[in-house]
Amino acid sequence: MNKKNDLIRLGASARRCLITAMLLCGAAAAQASEAAGPSLDQRYGVQLAAGVAQHKVKEADVGFVWDPGLNFWEIGGWHFSVTGEAHLSYWHTNEGAFHNDVYALGVQPMLRFIKDSGAIRPYIEAGAGIRALSHPTITDTYTLSTAFQFTEVVGVGAQFGTRQQYQAGCRFQHISNAGIKEPNPGINFTQLYVQYNF
Repeated sequence: MNKKNDLIRLGASARRCLITAMLLCGAAAAQASEAAGPSLDQRYGVQLAAGVAQHKVKEADVGFVWDPGLNFWEIGGWHFSVTGEAHLSYWHTNEGAFHNDVYALGVQPMLRFIKDSGAIRPYIEAGAGIRALSHPTITDTYTLSTAFQFTEVVGVGAQFGTRQQYQAGCRFQHISNAGIKEPNPGINFTQLYVQYNF
């Protein structure tokens, strides 16, 4: 039992570190952006994703993305950027005698390391945020215990198009309540997504 509690505390500490690092990067980027003057590169996007998780849970997700043009730390033709995302997801499974269709609403900042130029600009990304679930119980044998959840996301993708208006990628997303209440099995989605930037 101590080993499990230690893992829960370690996971919670890792989440806090990731969120703190992202907030610090965002603050540094905001200061750099302010020093350079107002950005003309603000963009908004719509993201559509589909994912699968354990217990045969399928996910459909629509995301709204805000890119404020916060770019910093250029390294060998690549740079970091910060975006904000808001998501509405629908989870469904046919497993078990009883199951809920679950809706998840959440927000997360994303930190991206992306190529500066080219017709196709690959990137890696990571983010952390929160989710509110319509039901914490997914099936009669599978519950996340609380409607309030934390999420961590990592992924890879590419930006392309004549105006760099398209993005496509793959993400791994972990959602759990950080040990607020037991049981806390979490849920892990593998997602494919496409995005259009206005």
